[in-house]
Amino acid sequence: MIVYGDFERREDAADVKACVAKALRHAGRLPAGIDRHAALVGAFIRAAELVQGIADAEFGRRGRDLRSAPQSSGARLLLKMAEAIDLSWTNTRAGAADHGTLVLLLQEIHFDGLIKTRTGEGFAHYALYPESYLEAARSSGLAANSCVIGIRSIGIGLGALVAAALHAAPAISVRPVGHPFDRKIHADRDLLEEKVVDRSVAFAIVDEGPGLSGSSFASVARWLLEQGVETHRIHFFPSHEGQPGSSASPETRAIWDCVTHHPASRHDIVFHSRGLRHWVEEKIGPVDGDLRDLSCDHVMAAPVCPPEDGRFARRKLIAHAAGWRWLVKFAGLGDVGQRKFHDASRLAAAGFGPETVALCHGFIVQKWVEGRPLDESCVDRNAFLRRLGDYLAFRARRLGGSGPGASLQKLGEMAMHNAAQALGTEAAALLERRLASLDVLHDRVRPIRSDNRLHAWEWLITPGSILKLDGLDHCEGHDLIGCQDIAWDVAGAIVEHGLERREVAALCRRVQAAGGATPDPDLIFGLLPCYLAFQLGLWATATPAGPQAKALANTYEESLVRCLRSDICGTPVRD
Repeated sequence: MIVYGDFERREDAADVKACVAKALRHAGRLPAGIDRHAALVGAFIRAAELVQGIADAEFGRRGRDLRSAPQSSGARLLLKMAEAIDLSWTNTRAGAADHGTLVLLLQEIHFDGLIKTRTGEGFAHYALYPESYLEAARSSGLAANSCVIGIRSIGIGLGALVAAALHAAPAISVRPVGHPFDRKIHADRDLLEEKVVDRSVAFAIVDEGPGLSGSSFASVARWLLEQGVETHRIHFFPSHEGQPGSSASPETRAIWDCVTHHPASRHDIVFHSRGLRHWVEEKIGPVDGDLRDLSCDHVMAAPVCPPEDGRFARRKLIAHAAGWRWLVKFAGLGDVGQRKFHDASRLAAAGFGPETVALCHGFIVQKWVEGRPLDESCVDRNAFLRRLGDYLAFRARRLGGSGPGASLQKLGEMAMHNAAQALGTEAAALLERRLASLDVLHDRVRPIRSDNRLHAWEWLITPGSILKLDGLDHCEGHDLIGCQDIAWDVAGAIVEHGLERREVAALCRRVQAAGGATPDPDLIFGLLPCYLAFQLGLWATATPAGPQAKALANTYEESLVRCLRSDICGTPVRD
């Protein structure tokens, strides 16, 4: 099943440099505290994207990783920024880093043209904190002459952090290529210079993971072994303590078992003495008792948790302060967290979401909301549809500019693949004919920061209002969908709330009347089976595969069958 997505941004290197310079100047103007530290981390993440994009562009031209002046300049910048983060982390009240010097180092990176940048998944989605890698390196016992190798994408920044904590030379980076479960390294041996033959030199391989196969870590280790590096000199710096997943080869497992690991997860920054509680108290005052981890992905005190997929669950906790309960939920480091904080603030001000008071180094702080889950049999359906229409219109009109998202072609390919997996090739062929109309609709797509999560359990009934929960993450999630035309959310509303044809027409009129983009009926018609196929794939592969997830997958499968045999909602919706 196709569920995940991996978006690249095409950016001009000069524009990214300007963004980094602006972020550094902003951090330099802030007073000492967690906000300045977070701003420095955000600038570092963006700088790492710049250097990653340059390295990948040069790899694309040459077919292998080589030393180059732009990459060497970038590695020096990242090392100095990582050292500044380390100083700030060990003492957030310390004087500001020399941001002027960092800007000068930035200007030494000479590279013209377009690059492809990627958002680090751990930084954006999984509460992977740079500070954890600083602590992991510090406790590793490795010497300053260690050679640090970061695995692109995110490893290029993580490697700089490990090098900074070890007082080592700037890290080098490599891009494993080939089949996801059997990665290979194509790199010049000169990258390692004389370090291979110096038996006092250890090699620190840095990335997040391991994932399903662990092949990225293993590919770098294999590359070193082929050059004569002994196993005991190889050290992995992964994000967690787990083994590679079910797709790992026997060779990868053998390598994994032979080398020393220094997982960042052993150094949980959230519960560190200088961690999340300290950050939250800077914003809302003294916290009573301990922060409490939540296991369910919403903010209602319901007797039963809604379905949850652990692959996409965000870290979230409850704090008690100033007589209130507060939800503290991970939103993302750097620009990702800033965008979501602005979205949350706008939604709260408009009455669609919980009151939002702070962004604490990746965590958004919101007032806990008391209410009851939406039961559509107990609410005025017309009133709910008006609320839904107003909400969708507000997202289209008032939230920030859209980001990357799957194209109609990608959505169609996903739908046909998932349908074939669940229903067989005949069903996929039927769907292919149904989706033929999507090919001519590309020019009609107007992406917004779509919700992508309109399920009934995401709504909360409160005195005098209906609030939308979890409205921040899913247009910037780690799945395929991303930012979509408003027609995607209308299709989701049709499925999740069982809308009849007249109700769909009324919802579209409400969206238009409230100032949102006019939903395109042909797009709605074409996206309905895509939405069903994605939800089918999502819940069929959910982790853990509990009874709720299985029941949902069955429901979406049955709906997709009906969609193919007839047409959900018949023909395109028009007045």
